[in-house]
Amino acid sequence: MTPPRLLLVPDKFRDSITAAEFCEAASAAAAASGWAADGVEVSDGGEGFARIVAPEGEVREEKVAGPLGDEVRAQWRLAESAGRRVAVIEAAAACGLQLAGGSPGNDAVRATTRGVGELIAAGLAAGADQIIVGCGGSASTDGGRGALEALGAFPPPGVGPLGGAELVVAYDVGTMFRDAAARFGPQKGASSEQVLELERRLEDLAALYESSTGRDSSRVAGTGSAGGLAGGLASIGGRLRPGFEIVAEAVGLSQRLAACDAVVTGEGCLDEGSFDGKVVGGVIDACARPPSRPAVLCVVGRATPGAKRAARGAGAAVVVLSERFGEDSSFRHASALVRDVVTEWLTSLAR
Repeated sequence: MTPPRLLLVPDKFRDSITAAEFCEAASAAAAASGWAADGVEVSDGGEGFARIVAPEGEVREEKVAGPLGDEVRAQWRLAESAGRRVAVIEAAAACGLQLAGGSPGNDAVRATTRGVGELIAAGLAAGADQIIVGCGGSASTDGGRGALEALGAFPPPGVGPLGGAELVVAYDVGTMFRDAAARFGPQKGASSEQVLELERRLEDLAALYESSTGRDSSRVAGTGSAGGLAGGLASIGGRLRPGFEIVAEAVGLSQRLAACDAVVTGEGCLDEGSFDGKVVGGVIDACARPPSRPAVLCVVGRATPGAKRAARGAGAAVVVLSERFGEDSSFRHASALVRDVVTEWLTSLAR
């Protein structure tokens, strides 16, 4: 008899367990419960995006400007797809918050996306017909100005900065351009006064981009991703797409869902942002659509009341580890708790 199939599609629990460790724990629960488990790595445009989208791509490395101007070594991938040369870039490889030492080490006002522009230039120099930039995890709120300056395209439209190549901007949140400072500035180390400064700067850039291109894309969902980098790239012709959508296509998520009986997803903190382009919201939404509609379990470290209601309203069972086991235990023993919770859930499905 063929065992039922469990699909595992988690995000990381930041500073606790990785997505791979989550899958290992949940797979152990599946095996003990008589289920066959299939784990798949996904991303919303941040960490792991390039590896997932271009797994067979050639890994290249460039010396580029880091978020605070110091030189960093940033990797990207060059792949062949349907007769096209495709460069896949993670913005965080050049301007990631972790490169600045996290929010305590970051200078939220000075942080730049210049290195991202230099990576795009490297992709163009390598003959890429398509450039895909994953936005997520950035230290910057410069509205993409640094990247455009590196491409010789500030203010836009510049002088043919893309040379005919298609630019795809994979955003990880649906935030509008002007809202990027208020929503994410504090996470990047910005004080309340600096958030106001960053907001004014984004307002000025939005006006400049509109006057240069004749269109106002600043109110388009996703343009605030990576501190407005997505909006800056959109101003030079970049096409916005949800990063999770691109990754889902790359890993064949819809086909995997059709072949499974149940799904487990999860992340460190389930909040309203989880349903705004992030992994867990994307998985829950995909599971709610016909024809598959598998049973879904969402295991998270913490959760806001509104996010729990949203997940349950979409048909997912939700277990919040900190609420059931306490903050300290859920952080220190997340893998073991994930295994126990998934075992309990699979047992309930068999009843």
